[in-house]
Amino acid sequence: MNFLFTCGGTGGHIYPAIAVADRLKELLPESDILFVGAEDNMELELVPRSGYAIASVKASSFHRGMKPGDILHNLLAIGKNAKALRQSRKIIKAFRPVIAIGTGGYVCYPVLRMANAMGVKTILHESNAIPGLTTRLLERRVDRVLLGFADSAVHFKNAKNIEYTGTPVREGFRSKSKKKAETGAKVSGKPAVLSVWGSLGARYMNEKITEVIAKNEAEGLFSHIHVTGSEESLTTIKKDLAALGHERLKHTELKSYLHDMPEVMAVCDLVVSRAGAVTLNELASLGKPAILIPSPYVTGNHQEKNAVVLRDRGGALMIKEKDCTPALLYRTIAETVKDREKLRRMSAAMTTMDAPDATDNIIQSVLNLIK
Repeated sequence: MNFLFTCGGTGGHIYPAIAVADRLKELLPESDILFVGAEDNMELELVPRSGYAIASVKASSFHRGMKPGDILHNLLAIGKNAKALRQSRKIIKAFRPVIAIGTGGYVCYPVLRMANAMGVKTILHESNAIPGLTTRLLERRVDRVLLGFADSAVHFKNAKNIEYTGTPVREGFRSKSKKKAETGAKVSGKPAVLSVWGSLGARYMNEKITEVIAKNEAEGLFSHIHVTGSEESLTTIKKDLAALGHERLKHTELKSYLHDMPEVMAVCDLVVSRAGAVTLNELASLGKPAILIPSPYVTGNHQEKNAVVLRDRGGALMIKEKDCTPALLYRTIAETVKDREKLRRMSAAMTTMDAPDATDNIIQSVLNLIK
């Protein structure tokens, strides 16, 4: 059997698809898997690293604004997506999949729409709390919509084809415990805090965290691991801290990237991060309390909507980026790590949002459709 996956734009759309593809390969080793992504997007690099072939189409996003630039972009997008539909048809005709599975990103629209038109079974997974434009456009054109958040069901009109599965996380997050992680992260006996940003808006938030690091170096309240997101940002933070008199850090470990994120996150008591769907599911898988600072630079402000769900459930605190002064961020971290009972309650609340069987749930939905 041949399985077609389509996803792209962010790791949050790509990694769940790879997790499902890996499990399918375990269950059906003779099956063939092909991914379809958008030209010039990160999926064209990430997917082959995981051992899968990927084809590309000339898909484009649509802007929701009505400014002249948005209108021009959308006019050009119509032409690009028309071409993407033709390219998708050619790929599907040649590959002959039994099902097409989309896990997010605008490339899903032409691929899943064409698959549906050609009589191929289709599944779309929505990992965010509020469905994005692509999901809304495809809701009535796919056989099944799978949800990462159970509460998302209220935003869909066709309840018959909706199913809650949760969102898959990387396998490392399922196998790590605090005991195992203690050998993989340098932390003291103090409360341990991990702060990490994605690429969007990372420079702005790294500026904020520099003052937080400086204050904690002076007071030594917690052990802090900060991931800058780039070598350039790492160099800048070190330079700025040196100018503040903190060239040698006693309570902080700075890294540009973390290749052992599950180990480090598992050992920390509190995580400060953005609010992408996959990050939130990783936090839930480990039961990690969090301070979430949603990126305002993403389509439809979906990170803030994700963060609100976790905040309202009691697993996280939320600070909007526009309100996030260094003083407020430090105070929030300090007050949280001092209150062990609060951390315990937040951890318990976060754990209730975990979906440990998400990958298997999606696999079951796939198999049910094609049997």
